[in-house]
Amino acid sequence: MKIGELAKETGLAPSRIRYYEAVGLIGSDRGLNGYRRYSRETRQILEIIVTAQQSGFSLDEIRNLLPPQGKAEWDRDKLLAGLRNKLIEVEALQLRLVETCAGLKAVIAQIETISPGGDCFDNTEGVLANIRDQAKPSR
Repeated sequence: MKIGELAKETGLAPSRIRYYEAVGLIGSDRGLNGYRRYSRETRQILEIIVTAQQSGFSLDEIRNLLPPQGKAEWDRDKLLAGLRNKLIEVEALQLRLVETCAGLKAVIAQIETISPGGDCFDNTEGVLANIRDQAKPSR
């Protein structure tokens, strides 16, 4: 199929499809007229790429998980290892986000207790001192 057809079927811009080809994620053949021709499997690979990106995978990570171009064989163990590694990264990110959320809520609560007015520098210094105290490891 031509790039326009593939773009219509996948909802991707032709430029994005060409980019994925340029970075080696998908392949194409050139017809006698010079137009790119894509296989039916390319549509499926593009869906996998988009879904993986939405799940937080970088293009390099995706490239390492996809079967080599022209091969339909997936390395199951490599795929599972890559998915498990991403899950570990996501879970660590979730923990950092929970900590960041708690920190932001604490700062908001501290600022809300300060009466309006007063010296902005002194108010800021007090909030920062509280943050530094909370960040110190407990013994």
